[in-house]
Amino acid sequence: MVCPTNVAILYNKVVKRCAILGTRGVCLTLLFLLPAHAAWALAERPPSQDIALAPVLTQGLIQPVFIGHAGDHSDRLFIVEQPGRIRIFRNGALRAPAFLDISDRVDFGGEMGLLGLAFHPRFAENGRFFVNYTRNPDGATVVAEFQVSRNSDQASHDERTLMVIPQPYSNHNGGMVAFGPDGYLYIATGDGGAGGDPGNRGQSPDTLLGKMLRIDVDQGDQYGIPSDNPFAKQQSEIFALGFRNPGRFSFDRQTGRLWAADVGQNQWEEIDVVEAGNNYGWRIMEGNHCFLPPRGCNTTGLTLPVSEYRNQSPSCAVTGGYVYRGTRVDFLRGTYVFGDYCSGRIMGLIDGQPLVLLASGLRISSFGEDEAGELYVVDHGGGIYKITPASTKQ
Repeated sequence: MVCPTNVAILYNKVVKRCAILGTRGVCLTLLFLLPAHAAWALAERPPSQDIALAPVLTQGLIQPVFIGHAGDHSDRLFIVEQPGRIRIFRNGALRAPAFLDISDRVDFGGEMGLLGLAFHPRFAENGRFFVNYTRNPDGATVVAEFQVSRNSDQASHDERTLMVIPQPYSNHNGGMVAFGPDGYLYIATGDGGAGGDPGNRGQSPDTLLGKMLRIDVDQGDQYGIPSDNPFAKQQSEIFALGFRNPGRFSFDRQTGRLWAADVGQNQWEEIDVVEAGNNYGWRIMEGNHCFLPPRGCNTTGLTLPVSEYRNQSPSCAVTGGYVYRGTRVDFLRGTYVFGDYCSGRIMGLIDGQPLVLLASGLRISSFGEDEAGELYVVDHGGGIYKITPASTKQ
């Protein structure tokens, strides 16, 4: 076993050697090759100077929870505000009025609100987009379709409801929606809330809670079911199960791989690579560790996370990100970038080991991509920041 003192010595040797060689990429590779228990010693070191956050927007937003693009080459960024609005940011300015305002339909507070936004792959042609929100007054999760109006910067308020999922409690709402490379809409749902998943919904194939869902929005009266969805005999929308609260997920734009961050109960935050039909363990497991029962649990048939980290102060909840495929931060290419809501740490994952890239001090509610693959950080307190090399803060 490598003790923390020896880890620190080894880390300092690697850093000094890299400074002499001037090879930043090699340096990161060497650091990730340190033992797994060493990686978490490194996670507590002073923040790396390899990345910086360039302020994009620091005023005018109310509790933003997502940022994304429409894939229509319009150079617009769409920002989701939890109380129920979607705003457009373009040419350095936040446009008014809102692109969509459904705050009168949204039950907002805590983990509830307008939580997700996904644009149809052919949005430039059909103007269709989809949202995930908590319904007022009953707290149900709603997945709904809207369309743009004749004014491309404003949406029609006419709603087509695709799915309503009752929520037994007021937390663990999931919320992310995104189209996969297969053209289907993926929907993340939490386990329904409360501590320890009292209804064992994450493991039940008879409920849509605690799941990754997949539907075809171009078929059926409300939606169709892809023919290769793996749970056709139970809830046919289910793509994978065994989640607690996978609030943010994304597809690697190069490989198509689906990455999800699942918020833990008391001790472990986890990162999963999600594949059809897999069971990701909750509430049997929390991360790689038995939860119920706390010892000797049966892991047969479970898919364990590709990475985890301890839920210790100041950390509290993982925020899923993206595999970086942009061009501005060379050494991050191919790295899964994610964060923690409470600590504000921005982390990178290589070979299953997380490394703290920056201690941002933000309440990280989401990450986002622009059309070029550059990454943005969403501060729940009201800011949007772009990840850049430390030497270029713009």
